Amino acid sequence: MAKIGLYGGGFKPPTRGHFEVVQKIIDEYSDLDMLIVLVGKGIRNGISQDESILIWSIFKKYLPLKVRIIPISSPIGEIYSLAKGNLEDEFIWFLGDDDLLVKDSLKYLIKKMKKNSDVDFFWVNSFYLDVKNIQNFSQPFDTKNLPKNMEPHSKIKRDIKTNFFGIIDKKISFDYLLGIFVCVFRRDLWEKNLDIIDNKKIKDKKTWSNFENTCFFVKVFCEAFSKSKAYICSKPLSVNLYGVREWVSLYPFVEIVRIPEALDYYRSKGLSFTNYIINKNYALRNFFNFFVKIIITGNNGGLQYVDFKKHFFFNLIYPNAWLSIPYFFCRKTKNILINITKFFLK
Repeated sequence: MAKIGLYGGGFKPPTRGHFEVVQKIIDEYSDLDMLIVLVGKGIRNGISQDESILIWSIFKKYLPLKVRIIPISSPIGEIYSLAKGNLEDEFIWFLGDDDLLVKDSLKYLIKKMKKNSDVDFFWVNSFYLDVKNIQNFSQPFDTKNLPKNMEPHSKIKRDIKTNFFGIIDKKISFDYLLGIFVCVFRRDLWEKNLDIIDNKKIKDKKTWSNFENTCFFVKVFCEAFSKSKAYICSKPLSVNLYGVREWVSLYPFVEIVRIPEALDYYRSKGLSFTNYIINKNYALRNFFNFFVKIIITGNNGGLQYVDFKKHFFFNLIYPNAWLSIPYFFCRKTKNILINITKFFLK
């Protein structure tokens, strides 16, 4: 059976950085037979889906394998459909157009997998980096030019073998697996549990209008891996670029609406009550100021999808829902003092 790579994203526009990601994958997976590029709909930075496809059509001429370009509405939703049935591939790792692979990351991860063959779910640490840090370099960007002081997704210092719900911990994954780029998981278990998805909801073209089309994979993870062993890889193997996402206005909505919903779902599938309460409280650390942002930005910030009874009033029982107000003013005061100090030290 042919080995096929899937690379999905908005690609508005496709950059040589994206091209460099593909080249890195080809270098480390030299037996790849074909690459499928899934180009999302919409317009960003003045670039349409058709224009993005045209640029990819130019890029593919320089790649040493067959490349198929497919226009789609939702990259993640389409990847889950295309991935069905390809059971020869043992694990899945979803990376988007805002992710870079660290040098030799696949080789390192495969070694970990071979040493832990009883593990079904790997949580793989990642670096965060503002896209501005790579824009001034010649393209395609070479990952050897990555800064040395990048911020990791998690500050965990050692690898840990645990169970699936052991990963649902604010010290490990502050977004509780909604950043799917940190998840590497066994394909056959994923495949067997895709029926949990409501296909009608996931195909809703309104961005993140429901839990399903925001993070359908959380439901699949719970069904597939709730009884599985998991492995936490503390070494960052990818770089997640921020500052390039078209959904930045929806981030407050995701943090205080969708992430708490994900924790509710984890609890219903086996997350302990104690861990649920601790992590739900942590997830609401920006509760009031983010709700204000959602109200100010209106429908652009996801206001039309807010159930005030469920998403606002029910969460007022958590201390951080109230403490988020002084937290906000303390952070603002701290930033003002830092800027004043920098000004006088010039």
